[in-house]
Amino acid sequence: MSSGNGNPAGRRLRELLFGRHIVVAPGAYDALTARLVEAAGFPAVYLTGAGVSYSMLARRDVGLVTMTEMVQRLAWITDAVSVPVIADADTGYGGPENVRRTVRAYERAGAAALQIEDQDFPKRCGHLEGKRVVPVEEMVARLQIALEARQSADTVIIARTDARSVEGWDAALERAARYAEAGADVIFVEAPLSEEELAEIPRAVSKPVMANMVEGGKTPLVSTARLAEMGFRLVIYPNSLTRLLVGSGQRMLADLREQGTTAGWRDRMADFGTLNRLLEQPWEAHTPQVGLTGGTQGA
Repeated sequence: MSSGNGNPAGRRLRELLFGRHIVVAPGAYDALTARLVEAAGFPAVYLTGAGVSYSMLARRDVGLVTMTEMVQRLAWITDAVSVPVIADADTGYGGPENVRRTVRAYERAGAAALQIEDQDFPKRCGHLEGKRVVPVEEMVARLQIALEARQSADTVIIARTDARSVEGWDAALERAARYAEAGADVIFVEAPLSEEELAEIPRAVSKPVMANMVEGGKTPLVSTARLAEMGFRLVIYPNSLTRLLVGSGQRMLADLREQGTTAGWRDRMADFGTLNRLLEQPWEAHTPQVGLTGGTQGA
């Protein structure tokens, strides 16, 4: 591993992880949704593999998106925002050399962090049934390759275990501890089933830990304040924005079909001027939230 090139985004994420506040990283699946996250003042963006599958293929998250497709999305997003981007890298997309290639491609595309999981390939969304996990030793080998492949020591490697629904809770915690010992920078235990299980994770792991809030998923929704009290340093909301856009879009389109106009939705839309200001503004971290109304009207 060479640390000479540096990774400013990774360095900034590390500062945030060890700062005063829990890092809240809403999910984005393209440059526009990432710009919305940054414009709202969040300190980091999470590039969601599930969201890319939903938006690009209109398919569930079952391992259909390739590494090169994710790298392209990542490059577009890092070009559009200045905050650190945490990128879903699934299983590393194959064997040891695939993991090595993935790490270096994600770094070149500007990732502050890569998330690698212990599922077998093809993976499935962490809140779907039918998952399979590889042996612990195989995942440890993935992590060791990822750590060695980094061009910068600043790049954050996140280790995710999906063992909760496959091997049980105790096995999931044991895997988390093993991955921390292997050198992963952040540990992510996917899909705990209760607030009590969530609270156990920070106590069981010596590294910063990450939580995943999925509306309608297996894990109960817990506030960021409560997660911080438990000891979590990072929380992602990978597809909250996706679900909101889908739900609002369904209702607006149904109303348009029935009423023949979108006039009743004007106050819930970003108008023409607001949208264009969002696209033209070179956003910096912690900028004020963009309003949803006002500005020049247009066709």
